[in-house]
Amino acid sequence: MSNLSKQSGLISWLANTIVRLRWVLIALFIALLAGATTFLSQFRIDASAETLLVKNNALYIESQLANQRFAPDEFILVAYQPKDGELFSEQTFADIATLSADYATLERVSSVTSMLTVPLLSDASAFTSGADVASLTWQQQQYTPAQMRQLLTNHPIFTDLLLNKAQTAAGIQIVFKADAELSELERQILAIQQHTLNRELTVAEQNELEQLKQAADPIRQRLITQRQQEIEQIEQFNQQVNERAATYVGGAYVVGQHLVDMIKSDLTSFGLAIALIIAVLLLLIYRSWHGVFFPLLSCSVSVLLTCGLFGMLDIRTTVISANFIALQLILTLAVMIHLLGAYREIARDEPELDQQQRVTGMLVQKLSPCFYATLTTSVGFGSLIFSGIQPVVDFGFMMLIAMLITMSVSLLLFPALLSLLKARPETADFAWLARALKHTAGLVQRRPYPVIVLVVVLFSGLATGISRLNVENSFINYFAKDTQVHQELAFIDQQFGGSTPLDIVITLNPAQSKPDLVIAADQLNQLHLAHAAVVAFEASGSVTSLINFTTLARQLNDDKPLTEYELDTIYEMLSSKVTNQLVGAYLADSPKQVRIASRIQDTTADLNREQLMQQLHQDLQAVGLAEQDYKLTNLFVLYQDILSRLFDSQVTTLGLVYLALGLMLLVIFRSVKIAVIALIPNVLTTLGILGLIGWLNIPLDLMTITIAAIAMGIAVDDTIHFVHNYLQQSADNALSATFGHTGMAIVFTSVIIAAGFAVFGFSDFLPSVYFGILTAAAMLMALLTDLTILPALLSRFVKDKTKSQPLQPATADSGKS
Repeated sequence: MSNLSKQSGLISWLANTIVRLRWVLIALFIALLAGATTFLSQFRIDASAETLLVKNNALYIESQLANQRFAPDEFILVAYQPKDGELFSEQTFADIATLSADYATLERVSSVTSMLTVPLLSDASAFTSGADVASLTWQQQQYTPAQMRQLLTNHPIFTDLLLNKAQTAAGIQIVFKADAELSELERQILAIQQHTLNRELTVAEQNELEQLKQAADPIRQRLITQRQQEIEQIEQFNQQVNERAATYVGGAYVVGQHLVDMIKSDLTSFGLAIALIIAVLLLLIYRSWHGVFFPLLSCSVSVLLTCGLFGMLDIRTTVISANFIALQLILTLAVMIHLLGAYREIARDEPELDQQQRVTGMLVQKLSPCFYATLTTSVGFGSLIFSGIQPVVDFGFMMLIAMLITMSVSLLLFPALLSLLKARPETADFAWLARALKHTAGLVQRRPYPVIVLVVVLFSGLATGISRLNVENSFINYFAKDTQVHQELAFIDQQFGGSTPLDIVITLNPAQSKPDLVIAADQLNQLHLAHAAVVAFEASGSVTSLINFTTLARQLNDDKPLTEYELDTIYEMLSSKVTNQLVGAYLADSPKQVRIASRIQDTTADLNREQLMQQLHQDLQAVGLAEQDYKLTNLFVLYQDILSRLFDSQVTTLGLVYLALGLMLLVIFRSVKIAVIALIPNVLTTLGILGLIGWLNIPLDLMTITIAAIAMGIAVDDTIHFVHNYLQQSADNALSATFGHTGMAIVFTSVIIAAGFAVFGFSDFLPSVYFGILTAAAMLMALLTDLTILPALLSRFVKDKTKSQPLQPATADSGKS
């Protein structure tokens, strides 16, 4: 017996077994669904800023070490902007005092700092008279509005922290207590992770690290819930001043909570919208209730099983992977449309067959191509695992799991459900579409070379946009401009000294130290030069270090310099009482290091992060710092690290997709020529969509870099179905028969997938908008190439099909192929 006959026999056996054991399969999926629902409550969304970072690299660990060493507190900043424009007024002071008192009632709040609570000095006598500096606050002195204006105008420490330069808004900083148990666990976790800077972790260390993370996780989850409640309470407190002032709430955890809310809203609203669109389109296409109900039921089962499994395995969806539900809905449906297309054709051509025979014939025709098509989609997602960017890697793993469930549901549960129906006559497909496909087939067959040239020229023109691709992006611009989170982020970024922290940690030369001083004059001069280098950048917002104390001291001393011993007294007097709680410590011992705390303004026009980092390195070294004497840390550095990887990641993932799918097509069709032909339309699609991204000036980010690989993984499904059916037809009418049999299903799947993804165009989260619209565009590009250049290449270059039979043909009694 030939291999082809064996394969055909195996497929027939599988098809008959699925239909025969339909009740067993349905019972099995009911049991799996019951098990999955018990874990649905454990399915979590993690939208914290950390999920956007690459955690297993040196930069992340160094930033964590710096944060631990200088210990800046967790805080939320509330900006108060009086509507009458008068910041220095008794009403403003009363409102800030009332809000501060309300914030202080929150359980975790350790302090509330505003311009009313910090020491305000009018001259240097406060340092020499022995006065209690901490008493020189508005709270205790009840300064007049005019005095407050004078004391705070161009204040070197509090400007951009507690009031903006324009003096139109005040900042209230709410500082929270750290959880002692969590802090200790995180200290131990970081102590182990620190070893990865020099060596691989031992097995014992890896096990201990995993145990520590498991112990820390429930505390973090409780903290997330508590933070959510705190943000809600703060926003409620703010409502009492709404008539007199606008308030803006900012901070890393506030942004994270907004992201969670937005993702949850998108999952619910767009999931329902996609389901509704799918239902309407299915009803229009099939004009029968079972053509709508069973596909939607199977899609729902697929998503529920996946969410339950993720809950059980504690796999959390992030900003990057939040669209997996929509992806899975659409991908599961795409498989079932091809199955339904074959089923309806069998029912129309052989109406005497009963329902089980129809379903068996459907499976004999489509089991193999659907299996391989789903497998190739998995390869598209699997390529993301090699992107080198952890959030994208995690997304790739999640979608691999989702695709396995999609394959199982669409090829086992859906046929089992379909076989329960009574055999009924099927409606005819759309005559106008059938005619259009017939005309397209005729045109391609008559004029293959012009079609090939035209499509190649079109997509080559689009692909020239690849040279315009860029990775410059701003976290603020991830949100639609009319959303609360964008308005809050933009206001605080522009008015309160930036939103993305960039710290410069400088190790002081021990040879210059003096044992009786906090910092010696030579060390201070070096810090002054470095501080000035950071301030010089247009994008630099708030820049704070020990130099701000020096500036304040000179202002109070009639612009006369102070000796290093006088400055030392001021550092000791002010630092612990005033600024540690605002921006963290500036000085640490063993080794002695100083910290320049800056924030970059993300809304700066034409901000080029890579250029800024390179120039900052050059400037710091130009003022005398050796490369080993300083480190750049914090979120700006980590985010730029990810952006810098995007181009390489895009090339790597696309290269792997081309290679993997080429090899899979070779295995499926057992012909190098056919594998290359099948690959060409998909390569054109990916190059076209990347070019479109470039022409539209959409920057690459963690979501847009996944589009090309995902689009190719999805689009190749239709290619496989088309080529598979073409190779089954007789030489005389292969092209027209393939258009008639498979063309309709390809049009249906492409339109439904494009319509489903296009729904994301209404999201407030712009990466989701780009992801949806561009993936929809990619599917329409794939439809164009699959119905033009693919059949043109096949009709011109594949004449002898007997040597390249794919998979296996349908048996004679199973319906047409």
